[in-house]
Amino acid sequence: MKRKIPATVITGFLGAGKTTLVRHLLANNQGRRIALIVNEFGDLGVDGELLAACGVAGCGEDDIIELANGCLCCTVADEFLPTMQALLDRADPPEHIVIETSGLALPKPLVKAFHWPEIRSRVTVDGVVAVVDSPAAAAGRFASTEEERARPDHDNPLEEVFEDQLACADMVLLNKSDLMEAAALAAFKAGIEARLRAGVKVTATRQGAIDPLVVLGLTAAAEDDLDRRPSHHDLEDGHDHDDFESFAIHLPVIADPAALESRLIKAIAGHDILRLKGFLALTGKEARHVVQAVGTRMERYFDRPWKPGEERLGRLVVIGRKGLDRAAIEAMVRG
Repeated sequence: MKRKIPATVITGFLGAGKTTLVRHLLANNQGRRIALIVNEFGDLGVDGELLAACGVAGCGEDDIIELANGCLCCTVADEFLPTMQALLDRADPPEHIVIETSGLALPKPLVKAFHWPEIRSRVTVDGVVAVVDSPAAAAGRFASTEEERARPDHDNPLEEVFEDQLACADMVLLNKSDLMEAAALAAFKAGIEARLRAGVKVTATRQGAIDPLVVLGLTAAAEDDLDRRPSHHDLEDGHDHDDFESFAIHLPVIADPAALESRLIKAIAGHDILRLKGFLALTGKEARHVVQAVGTRMERYFDRPWKPGEERLGRLVVIGRKGLDRAAIEAMVRG
């Protein structure tokens, strides 16, 4: 029998550092042919473009399959399965498949898809890796208070997604650990470990840096023990994301990025935006400028030169709970 191709599912909430981890894995893949599937919530793909611009061999635009406008947990039959079949039928099939899910995706339905006859005989889920934004989680970003839990109408979709991602994981990476004091990190790690099933590995990381042989060598065969991976949505027929929404803002060339950053932070704080990311075109600069925000923590940097003929416009994706005041947010951003 042919050896099954291992697949690694990278999950984690919005802005936890999944794309940074994937970039690290590809940059240190020791020559293996790795196929990458990237999924995003919303119509405008940012993560795939960031990976394609990273300059790593095997990480170019032709090596990345991007699925947008939904989450893999919801579009398995429509998008993911045909993509997997096309990968497996290549003349030179990959030696490993890495799947970066949307930050709002539930990993368990995706792992279930590996039971499909067309895939089960050829691929195994080597492991599910959950990336955690340690400072945000430690600060209670995903937790409900006891008072909230006591209410009969209590509903916290952020907490449910976060807990589902942890419950399905074979390894949990406590990312952004450098932003926490050692004692706080140790206490947070202990709290996370107490929530996990036996045998799940927990490691603190910075910028997603970890030995790829560890992440891509878990040999968990996750598809064979789904009963040990509980989900808030086990009794539901499918899963949707009506609790969340996203939209894109297109901007002209920006002369003062610092002033824009100030407006973005005010919009994020004022409208409880979960995630903001995208690209800017700056006056007098020949390189594309990346914006990444998780809550009001913001990072900006240049990632690559603008391509010849490429339209130099800004594009930002805003993700939050349902009911975002799009007009007010856009007005604040534009100033």
